[in-house]
Amino acid sequence: MNPDGAAGRTAVEIAAYLAGGQEDSSRVTLNAITADDRDEFVELTRASKDLHHPWMTLPSTPAEFRTYLHRFDHVNAQGLLIRVRETGAAAGVVNINSIIRGRMQGGSLGYAAFAPNAGHGYMTEGLGMVVRYAFHQLRLHRLEAQIQPDNQASLALVRRLGFHYEGLSPNLLFIDGAWRDHQRWSITTTMLAPGPWPTHPTLPAR
Repeated sequence: MNPDGAAGRTAVEIAAYLAGGQEDSSRVTLNAITADDRDEFVELTRASKDLHHPWMTLPSTPAEFRTYLHRFDHVNAQGLLIRVRETGAAAGVVNINSIIRGRMQGGSLGYAAFAPNAGHGYMTEGLGMVVRYAFHQLRLHRLEAQIQPDNQASLALVRRLGFHYEGLSPNLLFIDGAWRDHQRWSITTTMLAPGPWPTHPTLPAR
């Protein structure tokens, strides 16, 4: 799918969710990542190198950003920017990856703060908003985050949001030149709040 078309579909979903008004009091808001974000994203990635290393690698050149953007086809993955509501500045990025429908109705989260706005709680608010968006609007049932055991900031973040520890996966992801162990943390709709929750049309009847 054309990245602009996919981003447009994601933007429609975000707008529909935010129109409900349940996030009006938040200090942050969500936007789909688009080609227009390239220069800002690359600049923020470069400024946040020390914050991200060795946990992840984000695009730091225009060419890398174009490749990155093509991952987000809206159906299997969505790329979201967390922006400070008051200023419009990007505080972080959250990706909903590996979206699986049918009996799974799940996805995998990847996320990172941007250094200029890190340390102010924006990622806690933003990731929490993404979880609610995924459950309410996308009608997912489960989200998982894979985190390296020494990444204390990321572990503290998912704990604050109510994720549950599921176990350790050795050599799970290739990062910074080597296969890295990751802890698996998850949250489901029933962990977040009692149901009933809206179900996706692809969920089997039984």
